[in-house]
Amino acid sequence: MVNKIAKYIISMLLILVSLAIGNFIQTWMNTAIPGSVFGMLILFALLASRLVPVEFVKPSASLIIRYMILLFVPISVGLMLHFDTLIDNALPILAGTVGASFIVLVSLAYFLDRFLKKEGK
Repeated sequence: MVNKIAKYIISMLLILVSLAIGNFIQTWMNTAIPGSVFGMLILFALLASRLVPVEFVKPSASLIIRYMILLFVPISVGLMLHFDTLIDNALPILAGTVGASFIVLVSLAYFLDRFLKKEGK
């Protein structure tokens, strides 16, 4: 029992430390990119380079994923509280979403076409 609790604490600490470092980087660089994105990139780099084994993060990650639906409740309430602002800015939001999706689609098609042509040679 103590061993299981220790695994949860260690895994949560790894996630929180990467988040704290990401928040520090965001504050230090004074950028609009959220610190949580930097934290996820740091955690991904640690896991991809195998400096941190996946088993160290897995207990808390599975717990967070299991209850992820609860994390969307505050976002949904916030959207409903600011629904008038959302409607007022619907056209720019829609244009940005469609434009960004189109750019991603075109660039992905371009790079896949080039990659598959090189692979076929």
